[in-house]
Amino acid sequence: MKFTKLLTGAALALGLATGAYADGHAKTKIGFVYVGPVGDGGWTYEHNKGRLAVEAEFGDKVETVFVENVAEGPDSERVMTQMALDGADLIFTTSFGYMDPTINVAAKFPDVKFEHATGYKRADNVSTYSARFYEGRAIQGHIAGSMTKSNIIGYIGSYPIPEVIRGINSAFIHARKVNPDVEFKIVWAYTWFDPAKEADAAKVLIEQGADVVLQHTDSTAPQAAAQEAGNVITFGQASDMGQYAPFPRVSSIIDDWAPYYIARTKAVMDGTWTSTDTWDGIGPGMVGIGEISDAVPADVKAEALALKAALADGSYHAFTGPLNKQDGTQFLADGETADDGTLAGMNFYVEGIVGDIPQ
Repeated sequence: MKFTKLLTGAALALGLATGAYADGHAKTKIGFVYVGPVGDGGWTYEHNKGRLAVEAEFGDKVETVFVENVAEGPDSERVMTQMALDGADLIFTTSFGYMDPTINVAAKFPDVKFEHATGYKRADNVSTYSARFYEGRAIQGHIAGSMTKSNIIGYIGSYPIPEVIRGINSAFIHARKVNPDVEFKIVWAYTWFDPAKEADAAKVLIEQGADVVLQHTDSTAPQAAAQEAGNVITFGQASDMGQYAPFPRVSSIIDDWAPYYIARTKAVMDGTWTSTDTWDGIGPGMVGIGEISDAVPADVKAEALALKAALADGSYHAFTGPLNKQDGTQFLADGETADDGTLAGMNFYVEGIVGDIPQ
């Protein structure tokens, strides 16, 4: 991997050499920092599709570069710094753990625009953007709760951050709504992308009786493990993972970053870019729901699509009371919905989930 990184770094340096139009104007240079490989079939794959969409939209007016498999921490700071030094006008940093490195590098390069995915720290030249994945989790929970026969649903968590905890809660709430006997078992993988660890996590959950496995990790390894088990339902994560349809993968959450990447690139090009927070869901199209396969009973599919429509038009919120926290204290009164601030910092399970959130 180190050798690959060296090559990628060299390619990056070359790629950011000054490009120009035929008429002498400099191209807009856009860098992307990826936590996994572009071929992960999930999270990074979808961000890279967004990068390719920018190239398709603007042609030779832009030049894009990327570095994949960048570890969260000092490694990412080095990569971002190099991109800025090599003349990037706009840099997308696409993982939660890039938050502080993005802020640090942005402070040194006030003329470069930065966009950080899933974080909450902003600066004059740093925007944040994320998708309301929890809306998709509500739909997955509904299908999972309706289809489980063992009443045990497994969930592979990456890291115990609010984004992942929100997803677990949303899936659980909606699974319980259709099946009060549902129990969640959660395994923390402590990685975004590690096929071996993800497969092991899936196998542990299946051994514990789970006949549905949800994941908040980036590879297709849990899909393969479920396929091998033979009677376990899964959902694509971040990307469609449709190669496992119609079974075990019965639907998916798809992250569609392309419209956002195109809009933000255009804003840099025409001088209208400002620092902002964007958090969009099913309605604006940042969260897509992959085709619900015929392995799902027709009535369950119809209910799931109705739920999708209600989430999309805002007539229903995935976190609507009455809901209690895990310790039994009130979270939301009857009819009350969670505000974005509470959701953004969510650090507790809802009532009914067994187990502690790792610190």
